Amino acid sequence: MKLLFARERLGDSVPADRLGSLLPGWEIVTCRPDRLTEHLDGVNAVCPLGAKIGADVLSAGRFGLVHQFGVGLDRVDVATATELGVWVARVPGDIGGNADSVAELAVLQLLALARRLDASRAALAAASWADRPAGQSLVDATVVIVGLGAIGAGVARRLAPFGPRLLAVREHPDKPAPAEVAAVAGPDRLHELLGQADAVVCCAMLHDGNAGLFSAPEFAAMKPGALFVNVARGGLIDEPALLAALDAGRVGGAGLDVFAHEPVDPDSALVRHPRVLATPHIGWHTGLMFRRTSEVFAANLQRFAHGEDPQWAVNAPAFRRSPGG
Repeated sequence: MKLLFARERLGDSVPADRLGSLLPGWEIVTCRPDRLTEHLDGVNAVCPLGAKIGADVLSAGRFGLVHQFGVGLDRVDVATATELGVWVARVPGDIGGNADSVAELAVLQLLALARRLDASRAALAAASWADRPAGQSLVDATVVIVGLGAIGAGVARRLAPFGPRLLAVREHPDKPAPAEVAAVAGPDRLHELLGQADAVVCCAMLHDGNAGLFSAPEFAAMKPGALFVNVARGGLIDEPALLAALDAGRVGGAGLDVFAHEPVDPDSALVRHPRVLATPHIGWHTGLMFRRTSEVFAANLQRFAHGEDPQWAVNAPAFRRSPGG
C-alpha cells in the first residue's frame, strides 16, 4: 500500500518515523502540493494537509481514500470524490488532540491581547516603566465563542476559571453545550451577542455557507475596543474589513493563527499591525496532536487497506474505487 502526503518534507509537521512504525507494509511518499497529479502512480491514499484536492487530482489517480492528518477538509472536493468512489475522512479534533491544542492557543492569544503582552515587553526592553500599558482582566468580561464544536467547547472549559461570562453562537443552538457556557444562540443572533462581547473567539468550521462570516457588518456590531481571536480558518474572515476595524479602533486587538492565503505574507499590513498577534497556523502543532493523531490516522488507513469502511468519513460513496487502483 502506498500513502502520499501533499508536502515536500514531513519533518516536524508530521512524525514520519512514528507513522512508519504504525503502518508496516505501507510505502510513505511525499511531494509538493502543486505537483500532486505527477505523483499518483500506485498511490492508494492521499493525505492533503493544506493542499487542494480538486477534481483534477481526484480524476488523475486511482486512489480510494483522501484522509486528512487532522480535521480540516475545506480544500477537498468531497462531492467529486463521492462520485468517483473515493472515501474522504478526517481525525476528529476531540480524538486526535487537535481540539485541545488549538483551544490552548486561543486562550494564549486572548490573554496576551488582554494583558497587552507585546506592549509590555516593549516597555521593558526600553526601560520605560512609566509607559507600562494597563491591561484588561477577563474577570466579569463577556466572551463570545463562535462555533461550539470540539475546539469551541475546549476554549469554554479553559476560559471559565478566569471568571468571564461565556456566551456562544452555533449553527444548531439546541444541541447540548458545555456547562461553562451561560447561553447559546443561533447565527441569527450573532450581531446581538457581538454587541455584548469584550472578546470574541472564532472556532467555527468553514463551509460553503459561511465564508466571510466576519466582515464589515460583524466588526461594526462589536462593542468598541473588543478583542478578536481566530483559530478556525482564514476564509471565515474578511481580512480587509478586519484591518479597517483595527485601524478605526472598533477592534481593540486581534489574535490570528490562520489566514485566507497561507503561508501569509509576513510584511502584510494585517500581520504587521501593532495590535495584531499573528502566529503561523500553529494551533494544532503540538506533540500531543502528533502522537494521538498518528495512532488514529494509521489505524484508519489499516481499516481501509483491509477492505473496511474508514471511520469518521464525511461521505459515503455508492461504490468503492479499488484501493489497489
